[in-house]
Amino acid sequence: MSLAGYYPKKNDKRFGKRTDNQFFILIAGATAQELEVMQSQGPLMLTAGETLTLNCTLIGSGPPGGVRWYKGSDRNQPPVYNDKGASLPRVERVQSGSNTDYSIRISSIQPKDAGTYYCVKYKAAFQETEFKAGKGTEVSVIATPSQPSIAGPPSRVDSGTSMPFNCSSDGFFPRDIELTWLKDGRLIQASHTVILPPGESISYNIVSTVQVFLTEKDVKSELTCQIQHSTLRGRSLRQSFKLGDVLRVAPKVSVESGQQLEVTVNQVVTILCSAKGFYPNDTRLVWRENGSETDLGMAESATQDWDGTFSVKNSLKVNATEERNHSVLTCHAMRNSQSYDHVNVTLRILREGKSETHEANQDNFFTKHAPLSYVGVLISVLILLLVAAILYFVWAKQRKGKGSTSVRLTEPEKTSGGTNQEPDPNNVTYADLNFDKPPKKSPRQVIEVSPKSEYASIQTAQPVTNDDNVTYADLDMVHLSKAPKRPAPKPEEASSEYASVQVQNK
Repeated sequence: MSLAGYYPKKNDKRFGKRTDNQFFILIAGATAQELEVMQSQGPLMLTAGETLTLNCTLIGSGPPGGVRWYKGSDRNQPPVYNDKGASLPRVERVQSGSNTDYSIRISSIQPKDAGTYYCVKYKAAFQETEFKAGKGTEVSVIATPSQPSIAGPPSRVDSGTSMPFNCSSDGFFPRDIELTWLKDGRLIQASHTVILPPGESISYNIVSTVQVFLTEKDVKSELTCQIQHSTLRGRSLRQSFKLGDVLRVAPKVSVESGQQLEVTVNQVVTILCSAKGFYPNDTRLVWRENGSETDLGMAESATQDWDGTFSVKNSLKVNATEERNHSVLTCHAMRNSQSYDHVNVTLRILREGKSETHEANQDNFFTKHAPLSYVGVLISVLILLLVAAILYFVWAKQRKGKGSTSVRLTEPEKTSGGTNQEPDPNNVTYADLNFDKPPKKSPRQVIEVSPKSEYASIQTAQPVTNDDNVTYADLDMVHLSKAPKRPAPKPEEASSEYASVQVQNK
């Protein structure tokens, strides 16, 4: 813009009557340049912790008024920088006092500082109004994930329970991230993992859940959440959680004497009770007699075993009086004034000189060795049956041999005409011989003769009714005297001996 001064003449009617103090400004060929707000080209990408520099230069002339910096398009929010007011603590101007350079610096930038920044020129008035703004500079902050944190159950849980554990990390950019779970160094599968928000954002958060089945062996186990991200440059962020911090393992209570104890009257006996394998160390043992608590027990300090669990013992001395016969002594494992487990011992008081130990030992022996006893008995019975069968078989053969004797008497066959002739099996003579033992000599009596088969009955004495001895004789070529035919002897008749006589046909 060019400006020139001009003083009009006194008679110049265009300006009216001139006075000495009047001066007119003529604008000749005005070529004013429009105001422009120049910003840095984006996007800018920084690592968290670094210093961000945002450039802003005013080119040309404009109305009076201040300059402000905003993050985002909302002008109602507090400005990041205000040359005529308050600015954010981490923001400062690069060249203070300049009318054209309004560049600023933001130190220790964080993911929350990511966004689009605008340099805005205002026009002075009763209330400043926006005159012109730059095109904006997009800023991205590359941020590493925060240290992961693991959250477990709010209180202790019993072994044998499945519980969820959560791992979370936030404030990272870009979005790509990897989270894995380890238990005692071994990879386990997560049940659910999510990255928030699901869309575009200046920073992200991750939450992962894993389900763990807790056992009594997990007292020393560790659960680890591991995160890998591009900003870590090959490193990983890890966080461990001791499962023993939320685990409870119940004690196993036992007594060395067993649940029944036999004691001689007026004898002092010591009963030892033990609680093993519990966690944490919050269990104590208490003795009760017939339901009433007794202070006669001697408790020992708890000891920690190799697996991290604890053990404790408590011994009780008892005077075995007759009044205590069949008394029940109970050892309780107490936790927070409540009985968690218990075991009973019944006293059996024996009088002097009498003991049931032998019977008890026998019962215990047969109880323990019952399966072997059954097998032995079964084998013995089988052997006895086998021996009995053999003896019966031998006895039966001997009885049969004594009861029946077969004798076959054979003479050389007579030949007819010098040739051998086979005997006719139908040409048989039978003789019935009855005699007492030992046989006595008596005259023979011929009973029956036939041309081909002859029967003879020879009786020496009355047969004995209960004797079944029978003798068979096979007689060849015997001639018997004929007699009137008598009935054949019955096979059932006792003490009868038969002779088969074969007669050669002539």
